[in-house]
Amino acid sequence: MHRSAPRLSRILACAAVPVMLVAAGCSSDSEGEKDASPSASASPTVSATPTVEPAVFSKLPEPCKSIKKKTVDSLVPGAKDRTGTTDKSNDVSTRGGCSWNGLDNKGVDGSQYRWLSVSFMRYDSDQTRGPGDKLAGEYYAKQVDGVKATEGAKKVESQAADSIGDQATVVTYDLRKTDADFKYATVVTRTENVVATVVYNGAGYQGAKSPKASDLLKDAQKAAKETVASVAAANK
Repeated sequence: MHRSAPRLSRILACAAVPVMLVAAGCSSDSEGEKDASPSASASPTVSATPTVEPAVFSKLPEPCKSIKKKTVDSLVPGAKDRTGTTDKSNDVSTRGGCSWNGLDNKGVDGSQYRWLSVSFMRYDSDQTRGPGDKLAGEYYAKQVDGVKATEGAKKVESQAADSIGDQATVVTYDLRKTDADFKYATVVTRTENVVATVVYNGAGYQGAKSPKASDLLKDAQKAAKETVASVAAANK
């Protein structure tokens, strides 16, 4: 009976004060009780980390099959190996290349030498470095600058080319080597996350004239279009 007296006195005291004060100070039997509502301890919302879209192309074509055989026969008459020579690569899914060369002997009219090569570089998207097409674009620009800065090159000219992948630049120049005047035509292309570089050059020997730069460029662009198409075909 004695223990219930203080509690009864407190209830009576609260009954005598305004309702608002009762709600504030007399609604609980425990003094100093803290609010334990879930909203008081809610954690701040953490924003999701943006993800990089996967690269469009996950494969490369077989380099030596990226240019049609009939095109190789036309551009490199008398080729030593019509199937081409494959470049060494420790990761054929990201890089590769192939080359053909031959000397077409025309007897008293001299000989014509031709060299054709194609090289590929593929980039995957990277969470830190960025999307594959962006990385390929950076490599594409470096490739173009590198070709234009070829040591010993003369009469260097470059221009953008239409209808060859997403980006394409053609570079032509003259280069003296092996006691002959070589004409070069290089086409650097980018299609999505893959960069393909086609190099075509030639020279005349034993009194034969050097090939025309315009002819070499036309043929190099034809080969470049085939390499671009081969990338898409390899990823179907």
